[in-house]
Amino acid sequence: MTEPDRQLTEQGEARKRVLMTHAERLFNERGYEATRIIDIVEAAGVAKGLFYWYFPNKEALFRELTESKRRELQLRQMEAIVDYGDPLERLYSGVLATIQFLQLHPRLTTVLEMEPVGNDVFRATRFETARIHHRDTASLLAAGQATGSVRSDDTPDALAAAVLGIVSALLEAQRTGVGPSTDLATARAAGRTVLYCVAADRSEIADIIQRVDPVDTRRMDAGQGAAVG
Repeated sequence: MTEPDRQLTEQGEARKRVLMTHAERLFNERGYEATRIIDIVEAAGVAKGLFYWYFPNKEALFRELTESKRRELQLRQMEAIVDYGDPLERLYSGVLATIQFLQLHPRLTTVLEMEPVGNDVFRATRFETARIHHRDTASLLAAGQATGSVRSDDTPDALAAAVLGIVSALLEAQRTGVGPSTDLATARAAGRTVLYCVAADRSEIADIIQRVDPVDTRRMDAGQGAAVG
């Protein structure tokens, strides 16, 4: 990773981003182990020595790439929920933002989930990513339990695991062609399903969706399962 006291110029930052972009693509296409530093620099069209100006090794690049994408996703989630006070509104908006971000960055999921065999550093990075997303979701659900909008028969941690599982499953369903056919349909299906999973009062769900996503004209009766697609 770049040394703490090394200040990169604007051009230097741009070159570093190019390296990371090509590395992300190659990691996704070939896997971490099969991607060599020489492959990355050739794809980026730069000299091999330039790689070592920014990163001491391939592991450092991978870790920085993972952390960078995680920060981007967290920022997008924060931007999506800032205008909403109700925990369920924040949750629905956050789910929409998460899926739409991942759909705009199709290689991100592979990079975040990649775990080189036997590499404890990468295993720790992956677990840290999952821990942060789980913590943020559980915190939001705990706030909903405090206001009575989120059901309290399960712990926030258990509900957070269910929410993240729904998001992951809907994304995988779209990728494999068995789920919703469009990006927006996938995001909305995940958001609706999440609300039906955690809401204390299902009769409020349609109104929550309309407040957050007024373009979605779908109306649902209390007790109806979340439609997919």
